[in-house]
Amino acid sequence: MAAVDIDVNYVAHLARLALSPEEAQKFGDQLGSVLGYIEKLKEVDITGIEPTAHAFPLYNVTRPDEVRPCLDHEQAMANAPAKANGLFIVPKIVE
Repeated sequence: MAAVDIDVNYVAHLARLALSPEEAQKFGDQLGSVLGYIEKLKEVDITGIEPTAHAFPLYNVTRPDEVRPCLDHEQAMANAPAKANGLFIVPKIVE
């Protein structure tokens, strides 16, 4: 797609942007540059290269689950701003 084929005002309308004529010209030039670079990337020989979702493999960096000691009931309730019958009192959020 050539830069002249781009309807910048239509794209701006889809993005709900109001552009001045100067901005439309500026963004049209920038969008043309981006599309030109994409055309350049299409020239790269990618035969034999498997598609990937990420450039580098992702590894899970979380620690494994393990049983640990937890607070007893009194320690857990110690800083509660409001409590009753051994439970936390919280504001009602559903009416």
